[in-house]
Parts: sequence; C-alpha cells; structure tokens
Amino acid sequence: MRWVGAAADRSRWSRLYKFAVAFAVVGALYGQAYSPEKQRQIDSFEKVWTTVRDKHWQKNPGGLDWQAIHAEFYPRIENAKSDDEAVAIMREMLGRLKQTHFGIFPAAVYNDVEGEGGGDGSPGIDVRVLEGKAVVTDLDPGSSAEMAGVKRGWVVVSANAKPLAPVIEKLKSDPAIHELALERAVRVRLTGSVGETIKVVFLDGANAQVTRDLELRPERGQTARFGNLPPMHVFFESKKLGNTGYVRFNMFLDLVRVMGSFADAVQGCTQCDGLIVDLRGNPGGIGGMAMGMAGWLVDKPDQRLGTMYMRDAPLNFVINPRADVFAGPVAVLVDGSSASTSEIFAEGLKDLGRARVFGTKTAAAALPSIFERLPNGDGFQYATANYISAGGKPLEGIGVTPDVEVKLTREGLLAGHDAVLDAALEWIRKKK
Repeated sequence: MRWVGAAADRSRWSRLYKFAVAFAVVGALYGQAYSPEKQRQIDSFEKVWTTVRDKHWQKNPGGLDWQAIHAEFYPRIENAKSDDEAVAIMREMLGRLKQTHFGIFPAAVYNDVEGEGGGDGSPGIDVRVLEGKAVVTDLDPGSSAEMAGVKRGWVVVSANAKPLAPVIEKLKSDPAIHELALERAVRVRLTGSVGETIKVVFLDGANAQVTRDLELRPERGQTARFGNLPPMHVFFESKKLGNTGYVRFNMFLDLVRVMGSFADAVQGCTQCDGLIVDLRGNPGGIGGMAMGMAGWLVDKPDQRLGTMYMRDAPLNFVINPRADVFAGPVAVLVDGSSASTSEIFAEGLKDLGRARVFGTKTAAAALPSIFERLPNGDGFQYATANYISAGGKPLEGIGVTPDVEVKLTREGLLAGHDAVLDAALEWIRKKK
C-alpha cells in the first residue's frame, strides 16, 4: 500500500510538472511571461498610452484613433531589443500627436534635471545659462551669497565639488530639454536643507576662481500652498525706478497676497510714466491670476487674453476692467524661463496692443503639463489642455516672441547693467 501511494504521488507530481511547463509555454506564446526588463518596457508603454487616452484634452487625441495606435505600436514594444529602442518607439507614438509637451526623457536625463540637491535651503542666487555658462543674474537681498560678496555676472563653476559644465553641455545637446528645465537643473544643485553649507566655486569678474562657503537659508518669500502641489515660496517686489513703476514676482501663486500687492503697486503708480512687469524666470501658476492682473491694465470691456481648451469645456481668459485702470505704457519682461501663465499674460497683453514685450523668447510651455516617472525609470511629460492667445496664436511649442529682443550678457551684468530692463526703461522714456 505504501508503494502504491508513493507511485501515486510520483504520478501526481509528474502531471503537475508537465502542466507547469505547458502553462509556461502557453504564457510565453501569449505574451504573459516576460523578462523583468521587457515587463518594465511594456508597463511604461501602457502608462504612456493610457495617460494620453485619459488625460488629453481631445477625446480622440490629435484627431487619431488612439485604440488603433495601441494595436499598431504594442507588438513593436514586445519585440523591442533594448530600452533605447523601446523609448524610440514610445517617442514615435507620441510624435503622431504632432503636439509639444508630450515626451519621454531617458532616466539619465530626467535624473540630471532633478539633480542631487533639492530642499528649502538656498544661498539666494538666481542663475541663467548664458552662452553655455551658469551666470549669476540676481541675488536675494540679505542672502548668504550677497553677504559673501558674490556679484552679478559671476560664473558658477561647481557646487560641492561637482562641476556644472558637463551637466549643462549634456542637457543643452538634448532638443527635448528647454531652457526652463536646464536652469532648474542648475538651480537644484545649489539647494539643500536649511542650515547646511554649500561650497561653491565661481569665476569672478576677472575670471579668477574664488570659493565661497554659503549657508543655505529659507528661500525668499512666503510659503504658499495650492491644491496637491508641495509648498512653494512666493515673493513679490515693487519699487520705483525714477518715475517708472516696477513689479516682479516669481510665481502666479499665493493668490490673495500677490493679487493684492499688484493692485497696490498699480494704484500707487497712477502718475508714473510707465509700468514694468518683470516675468523673467516666472514658470507660471494659477491661470486666473493673469486675468485679474490684466484688469488693472485694460480699460475696454469684453476683452480676453485667450482661451484654454480642456476636455470638458473651454476656459475663456476674460478680462474684467477695474474702476481705476493704469493707462500709461506697460512693458513686460520675459526670458526662456517664463512659462505657462507668464506666457498667457505676456502674449495676451501684446495681442491686445496693451503691452510691449522685451527680452528673449519664452519657454513655449503655456500648456498645463505634468511630469511623471515611468516604471522603466524614464520621465514622461504630458499636457492636459491647449491654449490659443487673443490673437489666435498657439503658444505651445512656439512661445512668446518679444517685440524687442534683448539678451542678457555676462559683460553687461558685470558692468552693473540689465540690458532688458534698460531697454524697457528707454522705451517708456521715449513714450513720455
């Protein structure tokens, strides 16, 4: 009896083994058993395809049969021989949309943009990439950098012994990386936890290397929250340059405080020769704030900055004029890090003939877009709406072209000149 039982066990395990082998073969034939690398490629493809299907502002994204797109590209992903080939296939699929703000960033590039820094601590340095170099363009008042004698026009060579030049060169060579992302990659390397010290090597005005140990302090401005976004530091400044009003704020957030400060600045400038709104480095924020601010500058009713097209319904950026509108000349300053709501504000006022725009072409990132990390480690950017300006122009992928193109230069900054601001002031002077 024992022998019969043992034989029965052997027979049962033999049948189970054959079943398991058959199941594995069938699974492989039907695409169910993949290597970990292949599974990550497929999961990443599915996330990209599904996100476009569910989040795009058109029910048929780009006017395409998106289900048919899946049927066409899925077998190619299954047969991709490498991660690079899989990324190329996903990029080709997104290319069918013929729309910007849809892209795949390889993990190495995505990590370069995110950097190894990050945190609420800052030395108080504002940086732009000019001619391939990270140049100091501004210093926060009272910051550790200002106290340490750092000057506008100095070049940031390295932070904590990590050179910036290789990162800048690598990211500039990727056409998918625009100026906004490039400068974020530089700035994040100059941040960290409050109270830490960062060792920064600069080239001073004589191109001599100087080293400064800079304390990281809380970022300039007040903490603001919006939706599910992490807390942001928002600052607003207003002053008079001669008899010209000047306002600058780093984001269209902290609605009550920033809108109130903007109103106070305009109302305090009724006798000014002109008003300058500096949106350089402003990545945008709450779109509705552009309408509210424009209401202090446009006196005609039924005007709009443009229209945002979403899946559910369009949003018209209608301007509601205030009782005491500023009627003098308005100049708006922009650069490659002016994006989103900054672009809507600048192009809308430009199209309405209410402002003259100075600086360099903006980020061409007017659409609300999101970055997410894919299962394979790559970064995925996608947009959730489209925008058409008051003059019928799409801003996405095009950006705002200034009326007067003026570039910052290191030489000018070292000499104490802001060429963009100077050009705006000269225009206002002539208008007077």
